[in-house]
Amino acid sequence: MPKSVAELVAQAHDANASDIHLVRGLPPKFRVDGALCDMPGCEPLGDELCEVYARELAGRSYDRIKDIGELDLALTIANVRVRVNLFRQKGSVSAALRLLSDVIPPLESLGLPPAVLEFPRLQRGIILVTGETGSGKSTTMAALLDQINHTRTDHIITLEDPIEYVHTPDRCVINQREIGTDTESYADALRAVLREDPDVILIGEMRDLNTIETALTAAETGHLVLATLHTKSAADSIDRMVDVFPEGQQRQIRMQVSTCLHAVLSQQLVRRRGGGRVLAAELMMVTPAIRNLIREGKTPQIANALATSAAVGSITMDNALIDLYRHSLVDAQTAIDAAHDVDYVTKNTGRF
Repeated sequence: MPKSVAELVAQAHDANASDIHLVRGLPPKFRVDGALCDMPGCEPLGDELCEVYARELAGRSYDRIKDIGELDLALTIANVRVRVNLFRQKGSVSAALRLLSDVIPPLESLGLPPAVLEFPRLQRGIILVTGETGSGKSTTMAALLDQINHTRTDHIITLEDPIEYVHTPDRCVINQREIGTDTESYADALRAVLREDPDVILIGEMRDLNTIETALTAAETGHLVLATLHTKSAADSIDRMVDVFPEGQQRQIRMQVSTCLHAVLSQQLVRRRGGGRVLAAELMMVTPAIRNLIREGKTPQIANALATSAAVGSITMDNALIDLYRHSLVDAQTAIDAAHDVDYVTKNTGRF
């Protein structure tokens, strides 16, 4: 007998899986430590069962899958918070489920560069947390907000699609707005956010020109903005922010970014020696030299400037990987596979 969604989620949770994939013609799959594997005791899924799972997950919103082809939502299933994406492919419905933790980890427990621990004290500017899907961006953002919540008396507004971590107000007032449920779109929410007296704004993802423009405006007017981008490095993040604008505006945007940007934290989760995964993080603290490079459009030179600014807390991804290797947290091949400069990491992990 096929397993229910609740049974699949419970089984995935017990296996410490991060994701579940439900696709026609394949058995349900887990993602454990970054690798996909078949869920034990499950047969390949047919169209009918995929449809049953989709209807169970979507509820009253099921018709939206027919209308627009995909649906994002956050649910609690088998006492586990789950981020769900339903989407049509080749005439059937597939599902990707991300299992979320109910517990926001302390910021100091994440293995982040020490300078990040000072971010909750910042009053204004933009902090970017970047990385590929599944690199721990949401967890880092939640931990930063949680620290602010317990140490400051501010108004925090989050714009998320969907809400992943639920924050309980402590010293702060917190409003968490879910795109598609509490507001129609990021554009609508962003137009309103500056009229809602925020001190801290979290933007789940800076997807387009309007989002980036509003984030810059908010930072310029004295707010602290936390946002994510799907980029692999600090330099890539600068280019992504600038390149979405028409060429005639890019000089002005570079000026704004150089003024407002405080730091870029780029993350990836790599295989830990002995099992599990560990965080590797690049941190670019925006120094006067880096501000000049951003303003002048010399982003290819940022990597060199980053490598020479360790005194202010910056660290390159390659040096972060080498540090993990020297502390026996990852093996040499893992560090090399995740490196930006393969030759440099190979030389410094003793693999010639």
